[in-house]
Amino acid sequence: QVQLVESGGGLVQAGGSLRLSCAASGSIFSINTMGWYRPAPGKQRDLVAAITSGGSTNYADSVKGRFTISRDNAKNTVYLQMNSLKPEDTAVYYCAVFGVRLMGLLKHSDYWGQGTQVTVSS
Repeated sequence: QVQLVESGGGLVQAGGSLRLSCAASGSIFSINTMGWYRPAPGKQRDLVAAITSGGSTNYADSVKGRFTISRDNAKNTVYLQMNSLKPEDTAVYYCAVFGVRLMGLLKHSDYWGQGTQVTVSS
């Protein structure tokens, strides 16, 4: 099994910054894509940003130019640097990992974290 530990959420004023981290632990051989999601109207969770093992990134239009996703493959950790935060960024942010292959297994699985609260005050 894989455990995801998220950290870095909190309360910040509009215009401020936060950095989220998500560390995946377990007998992990490889992880394809790592990403961050948050609830959106009409959807359970909407993509904020994602990054592949090769470093390709994808961002929601609403965060482009403000948020930067990165990962440390050696540590199985993904980061989300959030700058110029707005009150509408307030949400629980969920870390997700996709295409996880465990040691000795061929099967690929996906996992979600418990979420970390980000609150941006105006």
